[in-house]
Amino acid sequence: KEQQVAIQAELSNQQLTEQENKGLKAAGLAALLFFIGLAFTVVPANGILLNPDTGKLAGSPFLQSIVAFIFLFFALTGIVYGRVVGTMRNNNAVVEAMPYSMTTMSAFLVLVFFAAQFVAYFKWTNLGAISAVLGAEFLQGLGLTGPLLFGCFILICALINLMLGSASAQWAITAPIFVPMLMLVGYSPEVIQAAYRIGDSATNMITPMMSYFGLIIAVADKYRHNIGIGTMIAMMLPYSVAFLCLWTLFFIVWVFLFQIPVGPGAALFFSH
Repeated sequence: KEQQVAIQAELSNQQLTEQENKGLKAAGLAALLFFIGLAFTVVPANGILLNPDTGKLAGSPFLQSIVAFIFLFFALTGIVYGRVVGTMRNNNAVVEAMPYSMTTMSAFLVLVFFAAQFVAYFKWTNLGAISAVLGAEFLQGLGLTGPLLFGCFILICALINLMLGSASAQWAITAPIFVPMLMLVGYSPEVIQAAYRIGDSATNMITPMMSYFGLIIAVADKYRHNIGIGTMIAMMLPYSVAFLCLWTLFFIVWVFLFQIPVGPGAALFFSH
């Protein structure tokens, strides 16, 4: 109760002033102008940031420089807000704010050091790869098909994600097993990957193997001191289960009931 009272007191002291509201409006206007200007470079058929060879967004300078545009967006809105509020009156104030914002990363960097050791040892044991192979063999041995098959597939991907947090690494291990297996049953690779992404994403918030889990702990510690991994997982577990169930139901209705393609030009079934 004391922690809840302290949090409520802290939140009550964070009411925005009139000047801060003006700053938010100015930052919102700056963001709008930024997006409008960026849209003129990629929306028209002759946009200067489109792929010069194909005229499309794929492989364009825009996508190749997306990190720079993200930086410019946050820098622009932050500076505009600071100028209106009065916290950034000159260039020196902007530079001073940069190292100050990094102080919140200190707890994350310390936690990540130890988390990296755990992930490295876990990778060294190959437990994630072994789990993926055993899960695929189990699923193949059931001889299921249709919604029940994909329900089990999504569940196995969710369980594997608890031990193998990297989406690319997990896909590299599971795709050579699951994709051919499910294609032989008659489903397209696009449908298989859509189902995989449901299982891969739903349990991200409850696995310490996720690369950003330490950052989440560091941010949560600002509002609840001495918060641990167990507390965070217990708090997020209901959300994880709800997302997993609802997205699985949505996928089954989308693919098997309405038979809507999972993407432009993507087939649902595969004939061999």
